[in-house]
Amino acid sequence: MMNKDSRFSRKMHGNFSTRRHSCIGFDVENGLSVGRSPLDAQGSSGSGLVLQANYPHSQRRESFLYRSDSDFDLSPKGPSRNPSSASDLEESLKHWEVNWLSSRHSEDMIVTPFAQVLASLRTVRSNFAVITGQQDRAASKTRSSGSNPPSMCKTSLAEEPHQQLAIETLDELDWCLEQLETLKTRHSVSEMASNKFKRMLNRELSQLSETSRSGNQVSEFISSTFLEKPHDMDIMSPPTKEKDKKKRPMSQISGVKKVTHSLAPSTIPRFGVNTSQEELLGKELEDIDRWGINIFKVAEYSGNRPLTVAMYTIFQERDLLKTFKIPVEHFINFMMTLEDHYHSDVAYHNNIHAADVVQSTHVLLSTPALEAVFTDLEILAALFASSIHDVDHPGFSNQFLINTNSELALMYNDVSVLENHHLAVGFKLLQEDNCDIFQNLSKKQRQSLRKMVIDMVLATDMSKHMNLLADLKTMVETKKVTSLGVLLLDNYSDRIQVLQNMVHCADLSNPTKPLELYRKWTDRIMVEFFTQGDTERDKGMEISPMCDKHNASIEKNQVGFIDYIVHPLWETWADLVHPDAQEILDTLEDNREWYQSMIPRSPSPSPDGQEERGSLEGASAPSGGPGSNTAEKFQFVLTLEEESESDTESTLEEEKGCRSKTKHGGAVDSGSVTTRRLNKILTGDSGRTFSLDSEKDMAEDRETDQEGLSEVPRFRLGT
Repeated sequence: MMNKDSRFSRKMHGNFSTRRHSCIGFDVENGLSVGRSPLDAQGSSGSGLVLQANYPHSQRRESFLYRSDSDFDLSPKGPSRNPSSASDLEESLKHWEVNWLSSRHSEDMIVTPFAQVLASLRTVRSNFAVITGQQDRAASKTRSSGSNPPSMCKTSLAEEPHQQLAIETLDELDWCLEQLETLKTRHSVSEMASNKFKRMLNRELSQLSETSRSGNQVSEFISSTFLEKPHDMDIMSPPTKEKDKKKRPMSQISGVKKVTHSLAPSTIPRFGVNTSQEELLGKELEDIDRWGINIFKVAEYSGNRPLTVAMYTIFQERDLLKTFKIPVEHFINFMMTLEDHYHSDVAYHNNIHAADVVQSTHVLLSTPALEAVFTDLEILAALFASSIHDVDHPGFSNQFLINTNSELALMYNDVSVLENHHLAVGFKLLQEDNCDIFQNLSKKQRQSLRKMVIDMVLATDMSKHMNLLADLKTMVETKKVTSLGVLLLDNYSDRIQVLQNMVHCADLSNPTKPLELYRKWTDRIMVEFFTQGDTERDKGMEISPMCDKHNASIEKNQVGFIDYIVHPLWETWADLVHPDAQEILDTLEDNREWYQSMIPRSPSPSPDGQEERGSLEGASAPSGGPGSNTAEKFQFVLTLEEESESDTESTLEEEKGCRSKTKHGGAVDSGSVTTRRLNKILTGDSGRTFSLDSEKDMAEDRETDQEGLSEVPRFRLGT
């Protein structure tokens, strides 16, 4: 009898010496075509994507997706024989899953329901073949690939009746398996996985919220940001408009400015922009193909034009300007106009973030597993989508725009408000003078590109995260349990699904970058969150999760963000391109451990049980009572000042020292480390910074430390 683990997990068989396989082609312009690659517009033999076996990393954690989705006791209960509904089927699968999770071993684990069913049926066939002595019989190759079941009259009359029955049964199973393996798993089937993952995440977050007040904050943030749910918040009445304010038609796209950049072809600079630090910029751009380029340096050396520089460098390297006959001056003009429509006073969702996502997408497109998989038009669409995916972002969330009854929310009916706006602005800018970079594409190419770009940018709506993850996980696992383990990508649905997840991964790639860069991004997103929280407080609204500067648990939030969002996503992407993303997963795990080590320790209560008044004025007391858990209180406020180069160097030295202490198990004052990180310049043109108090104030803080408040970071509002 086969080990029951094998019902739901399998090892990849066969020696795949190459990643390329001939198959029916799919052209994003013209659809299916026999003899053409699914990804080669020129019609040469193409390649499918081989899903490699993932041999477990002895020291790497699995994400929560691999835990049991059941609150039932580990017992040998079997699934119901006659589930009456989809919910009954899911309940049966939960019982079923418990059995194999309790005894699984180090094989590729299958966690999506449809793939589990498929794997189980393959095991049924294998077991039946052994029982009937037909294990050497290969799967029937003569049956039609159509929808008709195999004929029952094809067995030899010379064979014994039970042998005939066994062969007929195997043919039936082979036919069923073939039909299931060729099902399109994108929608109703993957919905089972989506519902399961959401149920599991809700349970994880419920447990997290019960651990502490900060755990509840993290739980609320992840739930409100990454899970779709009905809007049950009060909608504010529309703000009173000034009488002299000009009314604008709803059909007009807001945010589009008239900006002109005139460049002659003969005057195009080396990297597309004029800069006095061209040599330093060139040195940084040598890493354009490397994961973890310092995009902040690129922004600095390019005169805050990182998006234009990154896109121009990548398009030149990929020869896309020549392939699609894009006039260089039009390309530079469009990119600079697009970059001007990113807000320089928004801390995170600005042109630097856009450049980072573009460069990350470029690297993911170049991964060996995806070599020669996507057409030039698909690559063009992915890079263009990455460049416009956050244009004209106001620094507020979709939910905030909905709750404040904003014009954008009204225009887009509360559905992916910002993502729809980014698309509208991005395509509208193509209509500006000398900005149409797609003017030489055919009509079909333009239509195909527009559809792909819309699908990719809409997939960056974080509330769609669990659906997107479930779709990809189901597709990958379903193909894993087929006989070849080859993902053909011979239809638009599968191809756009991979591209959507690629851009989504690039958009959620900060925790996978070198720690120094990751921490800068964390600082920036917290500034944006706190700005929204301040606005909500001023408007008398309920403050969104993680947006209250008085009690945000930054380190714990990052650990939860990695555990429940980033890790499962990148783990699934790594399955798709195995083994190409293993270093990324290692970096992600290292960064998670660092933030875990930086979670502030709860200080001992002061002798009189009283907190120092003034420094935490306005911060609500934790549930444990005065004096307890004060490390979870943060107070961040704006100040305006310039940061000298020596300050930056000293900050970096402090960070290196902290990392060194952490590696060697030394104690680190995590509160002070967190506050030092907010001493960074956060915007380009506005000159706004977040800064600590003066050295004198820091000395006062150290005196306060001795009174039991050693880990409470304090910030003052300055001008």
